[in-house]
Amino acid sequence: MAFRKALKQTVIIGGGSLVTVFGLSQLIEYKKTQARLARVAAEAELRVPFADELPTRQAQLAALQDPEEFDVLVVGGGATGAGCALDAVTRNLKTALVERNDFSSGTSSRSTKLIHGGVRYLQKAIMQLDYEQYMMVKEALHERANLLEIAPHLSAPLPIMLPVYKWWQLPYYWAGIKMYDLVAGVHNLKSSYVLSKNKALEHFPMLKKDKLVGAIVYYDGQHNDARMNLAIALSSARYGAAIANYTEVVRLLKTTDPQTGEEKVCGARCRDVITGQEFDVKAKCVINATGPFTDSLRKMDNQETKNICQPSAGVHIVIPGYYSPDNMGLLDPSTSDGRVIFFLPWEKMTIAGTTDSPTSVTAHPIPGEDDINFILREIRNYLSPDVEVRRGDVLAAWSGIRPLVTDPNSKDTQSICRNHIVSISDSGLVTIAGGKWTTYRSMAEETLDAAVKTHCLSAGPCKTVGLMLEGAKGWTPTLYIRLVQDYGLENEVAQHLASTYGGKAFDVAKMAQVTGQRWPIVGKRLVSEFPYIEVLVSFLTQ
Repeated sequence: MAFRKALKQTVIIGGGSLVTVFGLSQLIEYKKTQARLARVAAEAELRVPFADELPTRQAQLAALQDPEEFDVLVVGGGATGAGCALDAVTRNLKTALVERNDFSSGTSSRSTKLIHGGVRYLQKAIMQLDYEQYMMVKEALHERANLLEIAPHLSAPLPIMLPVYKWWQLPYYWAGIKMYDLVAGVHNLKSSYVLSKNKALEHFPMLKKDKLVGAIVYYDGQHNDARMNLAIALSSARYGAAIANYTEVVRLLKTTDPQTGEEKVCGARCRDVITGQEFDVKAKCVINATGPFTDSLRKMDNQETKNICQPSAGVHIVIPGYYSPDNMGLLDPSTSDGRVIFFLPWEKMTIAGTTDSPTSVTAHPIPGEDDINFILREIRNYLSPDVEVRRGDVLAAWSGIRPLVTDPNSKDTQSICRNHIVSISDSGLVTIAGGKWTTYRSMAEETLDAAVKTHCLSAGPCKTVGLMLEGAKGWTPTLYIRLVQDYGLENEVAQHLASTYGGKAFDVAKMAQVTGQRWPIVGKRLVSEFPYIEVLVSFLTQ
């Protein structure tokens, strides 16, 4: 009992001033994770060259123009495309990746920031006895655990409260959430639990009090989606992939098979968006991982091909942080039109969303007023009447296009695939479409397995399970304390650097400018309200 009580207490580290408050239980979990990852890495026997220094964009563009043929060319620098590049290069395949904008500039940076298995999908699987849906949840829960382990600086478990307003719902929801824990098995983050009405209101005092009977809390993961995507891309570059952003595909290259007379895709004509220079990237296999733009590349391959992407707009809004506690989210499973709304803490603010409505594909989708107002209305439905949520409280909003797809091989062409599809055209173009952020790694593995088989590539099995991403090496939960003590950074700035760059935060701290003040010693802020310092501009553009 004494040991269990100690786990719930905190350790205060520092001299005259409080530097940090850190839970012993989190430290123990971190040590367990590190030991488990060491075993996984040893079993993987990854023998791929790893670069200490990242090549410049100019060097990467030069590598893309190598006259020697690549094994794999990935088009698209979102989570799935970057995952495919990392999977390919760690199988010792000569790999290239091009992205016409910034890495993660599209859907992959406009998510709900959750790493989750999908509670609502499990409910549908049970109610409809749908084994496919059940396996989709099980796979996502496995991938959730892996993603939390390979990038601990960018992700963490997050408790999410499910408020209950009718007594009969309490055992119903509790059984469903416990099933969620059960399906996760050894990958379960923490056990879910029931809260009384009073305890629920302690966490969320802004909830309506009159009809609330209690709440259930379960755990999913939360991550910095844009940085996670970039970490995957940078990791692939470390292992030797030639990757370049602001490089668009103009057309696909084709050659005629001398035996069959059929045309086969053998690379792509690319353009440097910044300079306008065009060049060819030759590859044995081209992978289409362009998300909402899936059909655009498929039509470059064959103009007659039918569209399979059915884009859906997911809108999120950002409101002040006082609308939610710092360490707990909230799920509303029964909105006015049946959609699910999340209410999550993020960067000292609150994220609310998401919508799910048909949309057209655009490079820069803009959130509509109807979607913003829908989210605001739903928020008001479960907040206390004395908490006024106004349109003026919306600090920011974004719209991400979810690339829902229909299976081109299905007889029923109107049915939307609930998971993802890997399709191979007659000319050998490999397309990966659909899916969700959490399962990017398993989607990449399935895609590369299909590519290796179809194009007879010489490659071993997937090695990305347990493979630590950029910044994970050298990171510990207390790393930012060293940044404060060794470099004289402000506590908030040090926390931001540690949680964004992981073990690479020291590289940033070494470049930080002296402030000329007694404290902080280094690290001039760009804006006083946020922990972004001037050196980040030069660090990110070097």
